[in-house]
Order: sequence, then C-alpha cells, then structure tokens
Amino acid sequence: MALVTMTDMLQKAKGEKYAVGAFNIVDYNSLRAVVQVAEALKAPVIVQTSVKTVRFWGPSTIVSWLREIASESPIPVALHLDHCKEVDYIKTCIDAGWTSVMIDASAKPFEENLAATRQAAELADAAGVSVEAEMGRIVGVEDDIFVAEHDAHLADVDEAVAFCKDLNLAVFAPAIGTAHGVYKGEPKIAFDRIEEIARRTGLPIALHGGTGLADEVFRKAISLGCAKVNISTAIKYAFIDGFVDDYNANRKYEPLGPLGAQLDCVGQVVTQNIKLFGSEGKV
Repeated sequence: MALVTMTDMLQKAKGEKYAVGAFNIVDYNSLRAVVQVAEALKAPVIVQTSVKTVRFWGPSTIVSWLREIASESPIPVALHLDHCKEVDYIKTCIDAGWTSVMIDASAKPFEENLAATRQAAELADAAGVSVEAEMGRIVGVEDDIFVAEHDAHLADVDEAVAFCKDLNLAVFAPAIGTAHGVYKGEPKIAFDRIEEIARRTGLPIALHGGTGLADEVFRKAISLGCAKVNISTAIKYAFIDGFVDDYNANRKYEPLGPLGAQLDCVGQVVTQNIKLFGSEGKV
C-alpha cells in the first residue's frame, strides 16, 4: 500500500473511539519494528519523525526507507513530521514525500500561531498532505523544544474553536495537562477540555506526552475524542536498552545480535500501545 495521509485514518478512529499510535522512529531498525508490528496486529499506524532525526539522516533517506517497507504493506501507513517550527522545513519535507506535517507555532501569540499554521496548511493542501497544529504549551522536552512547567498552560476552549474554524486540519493538539518526556508526578489531565474541543471543532485530538500515562488515562482520553497518541520517549528507551542489554548479557562484538534485540524491544513497546489504544484489527 502506498503511504497515506492521517485524515481518513483519524476520522475513522475518532468515530469508532480508538486511537492510532504515532511512534517516533530514529532509524531504519526502529522504523521496521513499528511497521512490522502494525502489520502483524492489522492496525493503521503513523510513523513519526522529529525534525532533528530528519536533519540527521536527510529527508530523502527516510522517505526511501519507508517507501521500501510500506509499498509491500497491507496496512495504511502515514509519514508524519512532528513539532516543526519552520514553515520552510515543512515545505522541504512535503516535497520529499511526507504525507503529514505538524506546524508547532504554539509558543507564539494566537494571531501569529494562526498565521503560521495557515501558511503551512496552504502548502500542505496544495500537495494533498494532512496537517496537525498545536495550541497551548505542553511542558517538557520534545525535539529540543523545552517548555518549563511555569511556562506551560492549557489550551483555552473558545480560542481553540476559533483557531480551528477556517483551517483544514486533520488533527488538533491542544495542551491538556500532559508532558513530553518522563513524568515526575501525577499529571492532571483536563478531560473536560478534550471532550469539549473535540465536540465543538469536530476534529480528532492528538495526545502528546503519551509515554508513562496510566492505561485508564489513555482509555478515557480516547473515549472523549483523542484519536492520535504520540509515543516517543518509550521508543527511545527501548531503542537504547534493547541494544545495550543484549551486549551486556553476551559481551560479543557482533552487531547483529544487539540489533535484533533492539528490534524486538522496540516492537514490544509498539505492540503494547497498539493493543492499549484499541487499533488492533482495525484494517
């Protein structure tokens, strides 16, 4: 199957009250783990890339990997650019073959965020690419974007509705109390805002900062309209730990052993989350 946008898969997920996992890959091995597991579970999946990962490997390299894998895949796979602050780089990735992009101008005042999002959306619309936008500040670190706790704030419902009104968005990411990275305490999730923003905009909601949330938090958020769940930190941990633990256990300078263990470890994270989000068997 060719790469697809997020639009149809997320509308279906929202309507049937499950979520599609958006997994941040870092190389070919982690990409392969994500798609292989999604195929085995017959689940739609979003392969997500941070800007720093794209810059490290180069846009054409990542697209070539995914086209090779997805061309033989029976499941819908979207290639999504996560948390990009630069409209010019969004265009670079659209031109390279990304099927979905996120413009993150959430640090800007409302009107500037809206203007940047509209500019990105116009580029994406012209190329048939889906768009995610963000409002509010989500605490933590994602793609080297650091937001201190005292600078974080929840998305205002009325502003979110006004923001989304005239934009062609596939998914909207309001700040609702989650955090990027590892939680250091019990997060206070504004479930009422998830429900109201999803209802009043008609859009699927993206849940950022998914790693470390309790299962019941995921289930409740998904039931209220979250149709895209980002998993990044857990993938990073599995990627490193899978390789290092295998080497420490065997002490052999044979890279294929740790690489195989790494593939399995990342795959376990993907498996656990796809099943939790309810997207297994939805293809």
